[in-house]
Amino acid sequence: MIVRERPNSFVMIEQDNHAHVSGEIMTQWKDSLFPGLHLRQSVEHAIYRHDYGWKPFDRQPFWNDQKQAPYTFIDFPAVPKTVLYKHGIDEVENEDTYAAMLCSEHYKQFMKNDTGESAQTFVQQEEQRQQRIVKMLGGCNEKLFNNHFSLLQLGDSLSLYACLNEPGVDKEDEHPFFKEGIPIPNKLDGWNHDKLAVSWKDDRTIVLDPFPFEKTVSFHLQQKTITKQAIAEHGLMDSYEDAPFEKVYLRLMPMRSL
Repeated sequence: MIVRERPNSFVMIEQDNHAHVSGEIMTQWKDSLFPGLHLRQSVEHAIYRHDYGWKPFDRQPFWNDQKQAPYTFIDFPAVPKTVLYKHGIDEVENEDTYAAMLCSEHYKQFMKNDTGESAQTFVQQEEQRQQRIVKMLGGCNEKLFNNHFSLLQLGDSLSLYACLNEPGVDKEDEHPFFKEGIPIPNKLDGWNHDKLAVSWKDDRTIVLDPFPFEKTVSFHLQQKTITKQAIAEHGLMDSYEDAPFEKVYLRLMPMRSL
């Protein structure tokens, strides 16, 4: 779950919706910046589905007693996290093996520095999965794969920027992940930039420089706003299930043309 805390409420965005937004954004990525166009459908599938494992967990979010707030994707415990990660990758592998290998690498990067037993077992299992998929595919172009993985990472970051910040927030009040811009993964070919400059023009428009998309990218976030009073009276799960979904319509545009 992605969570923004307000004085009297929490804004909550399910991970699978965030991933869908990532996919909506990256489908507009310029062909000229997309190496290996024959694999574009698989790469976009991975981006759309990269957080699918969170879907059943986010339907009934968990309460963090220590922080007196809902658990987020950042502080969710490692042991159940590896269970949902594996489930998500398994589901993607049933649909597209190359996409599954990208999702596997995405999750593996999150867990590789965790010294816990469950995390290290997960990393080893995903390395074995990737080796099996490479053998099944008859090989893998490592440079091309790294480029495609970088596109997944960038799509993830762009969507997170929209999810973790209040729409229209001033630059100095942005989430700390993004105050210095969005890093360009160093394995992304065809770029002479190390980051994307990003900011809010207004409460519906995010501007970027450089702008790597074919045209203005329109998308919407699906979220719920849960009051702290409702949680105190009814608990987080019931309050979340009872709250309606809200749609927030946003767009990405070039910074330099505005």
